[in-house]
Parts: sequence; C-alpha cells; structure tokens
Amino acid sequence: MFNNKTNTMARPNENNGVVNHIGVGTTITGEITSSGDIRIDGALKGSINTKGKVVVGTTGMVEGDVVCQNADISGELKASISVSELLSLKSTAKLHGDILTNKLAIEPGASFTGSCSMGAVIKDINQVEQKEKQEKTA
Repeated sequence: MFNNKTNTMARPNENNGVVNHIGVGTTITGEITSSGDIRIDGALKGSINTKGKVVVGTTGMVEGDVVCQNADISGELKASISVSELLSLKSTAKLHGDILTNKLAIEPGASFTGSCSMGAVIKDINQVEQKEKQEKTA
C-alpha cells in the first residue's frame, strides 16, 4: 500500500531551472540574491546578484547594480552591470550606466549611455578595482 520511495523533493539549496519573476505592476525595493534565473517585468529599486541569467522585459525597470552570468535587457536599466558571459541589449533596451562583460550584443535601436569594458579580462579588472578600493581606504 505504501511505497518507500526516496525523497524526491528538491533540496532548498538546489535550483533546478527555477525562474524568479517580478511581474508587471510590481515594485520591489531592496537587494535580490539568487542562484537561479530572474525575470523582471515590473520595477526593482535595488541590486541583483545571481549566478544565473537576468532578463529585463520591455516593461521592466531596474535601478541598481546587477551582477549575473548572462543578461537579456529589453527594458530600462539605470545601473552598472557586470556579466561574466553574454550581455544582450535588445532593440527596446535603454541602459544608463557602466557595463563590464565578456561578450556584448547590441541590436539596432538599443540605447546605451555609459562606459563599457569587455573581453576575457573581467577577473583582472575586478582585481584592479578591489586594489584601488583598498588603497583609498588605507
């Protein structure tokens, strides 16, 4: 009658394809930390730090720093963004801030205001920035 199966529920520390979604009409203020993907169609006033992909939809708006593995931006981003792999700015994207990425794809029609550092030397750039911060505090 009862079957002794092993526990098949996902463990809390595992992200098996989980996508976190902030819907249209929702505004969040604060910091988001995740190991899964994040999709924003609403508004976020704060930072995002994820090991996954960040997608900002056409109605999405982010004001704060973003650190992720990959990103597709179709909405508005007022922040500095660090992407370890590929950053894609879609034709409806409006980015006001600095970009640090390995690869960058910009569709015609996208708007970008700020500075951009790209290539395979992201880790080196991060180490230089940390050194500068340490020197300023010393």
